[in-house]
Amino acid sequence: MSIWHSHNLNLFINEVRKIIGPIADKYPVLCSDESISRYLRARNWHTKKASKMLVESVKWRLEYKPEKIVWEDVAREAETGKLYRANFCDKLGRPVLIMRPGFQNSSSTEGQIKYLVYCMENAIMNLNPDREQMVWLIDFQGWTMGSVSVKVTRETANVLQNHYPERLGLAILYNPPKVFESFWTVVKPFLEPKTYKKVRFAYSNDPQSQKIMEALFDINKLDSSFGGRNRVGFDYEAFGQLMRADDKKKSDLMNSGCSVPTDHLLVASQSSQSESLTSDHCSDDSDNELDEATSTLEDVDEKVPGLKLGYDDVPKSEAAMAKQVQ
Repeated sequence: MSIWHSHNLNLFINEVRKIIGPIADKYPVLCSDESISRYLRARNWHTKKASKMLVESVKWRLEYKPEKIVWEDVAREAETGKLYRANFCDKLGRPVLIMRPGFQNSSSTEGQIKYLVYCMENAIMNLNPDREQMVWLIDFQGWTMGSVSVKVTRETANVLQNHYPERLGLAILYNPPKVFESFWTVVKPFLEPKTYKKVRFAYSNDPQSQKIMEALFDINKLDSSFGGRNRVGFDYEAFGQLMRADDKKKSDLMNSGCSVPTDHLLVASQSSQSESLTSDHCSDDSDNELDEATSTLEDVDEKVPGLKLGYDDVPKSEAAMAKQVQ
């Protein structure tokens, strides 16, 4: 990072801290430089919009208490392997969340969102210190128009975009059926452009897609359903054991008061001292400009483009690797 860029980033971060006032001191972990930077990027460096978004996230965490969710709360939702953290990272060291919406086993919006939040929290806790983002691999095996409701999709987009900004590095939609185009047209307006641009389509019968998958992932670890050589698949019992172990690790870290890779677990220990988080915590001059920040999504291109996975979707070094196999 250049000195000029670093200086300007600090100015933006300090401006956010000034706007949100005592919240920054009360919740120093959630309001760390790294966290504020993600909110700024999500709002295109608009400090007042980023501040509003951050305040709303603090309020959400205090009310929803995502760090308190444990395996036993969501084990039923996990049974089919519709969503889980893979036991491997991509070649950039980013955690991988595997999603199989065709394996949906619940009609409860609340249960589905709780399990999504649990998996997001777990993936963030397992981030390498130098990484902020993760990869989603979405397998459309067994998917139909009835697999996921529009209501759940809307709430999913709301939670991920507003409370986990800049956590998504790349989402790969693998072998979506033709009928998915209709669903995608309905879903697109829920997505902000920054999110939409991270979504790519890949197909098992497309050589270019497979070369990119090989550039992004260790093919020996990658699930066979994504063109890899790993045929083990999802093991519910093994995954449950892993999640219980991670829950204990999380609990130990929270009880010790140590900072952890999530940069937000300490909110739990601070929440008992919380005051109501209203616009009173923001400066009066900021109120009018902040109150619409999280409710309005920007317009997106209404075309259904061929969002095929391409070399621009991986770092140059990884793209070069893929070109070597041509």
